[in-house]
Amino acid sequence: MKWFVLACQLTIAVGLLNVWLLRAQKATPYRGGDAKNMQEEFSAYGLPVWFMWAIGLIKVTLAIALIAGLWFTSITKPAAVGLALLMLCAVVMHIKVRDPLKKALPAMSLLILCLTVAFYS
Repeated sequence: MKWFVLACQLTIAVGLLNVWLLRAQKATPYRGGDAKNMQEEFSAYGLPVWFMWAIGLIKVTLAIALIAGLWFTSITKPAAVGLALLMLCAVVMHIKVRDPLKKALPAMSLLILCLTVAFYS
């Protein structure tokens, strides 16, 4: 089970770093509403630009904490719980704008992975 949890940690971290650092300005089929990039997505949710930057900073920080948690295990659970809360909020935002289920699947998947890491770490 330990290796599965470590794989979950890395999957979450790499996925979030990819979305926020490499793909923030790119269109994906999972963006909320009709958004073509991260800023448009937050706008579709009715959230200001500064909030996007704040959430991005928090998610990137917690993703890095999950990676650091491979060596410093005491930070793994708080990072996973924090990300789980953010992923729950992301799912709620998709519901708010009445996105099809497909668009919420990445957030729901990460939520499940974060809860798994939090529970087993």
